[in-house]
Amino acid sequence: MKVTDKDVAYVADLANLELTEEERARMLRDLDSILEYVDRLSELETDKVVPMAQVSDRYGVDESLEGSARFAYAIRDDVKEGLRKSLPHDVAVKNAPDSDGTFFEVPKVIER
Repeated sequence: MKVTDKDVAYVADLANLELTEEERARMLRDLDSILEYVDRLSELETDKVVPMAQVSDRYGVDESLEGSARFAYAIRDDVKEGLRKSLPHDVAVKNAPDSDGTFFEVPKVIER
């Protein structure tokens, strides 16, 4: 698959980006390069590769456990110091510049 200038313009429009001609050319080249690399990766035989839940098991994996529990070493204990109570909802809404009493009201940022 080859990326076209029309594709770049379409994606830039979706992302609400204004690209210069130089940026469009660079984006076209970069996207082509990425897709070419993905095509090369799809040629690899991966039928016998076991799916991974983590990229690395450098700290060890507990083989006796199933699923994500095998990687429990990666879960940190909750940090208690420095925590404070959240601002109560009614106080937050009361201090908002615009609110309907339940939600914050903000200006619309997407014009389409």
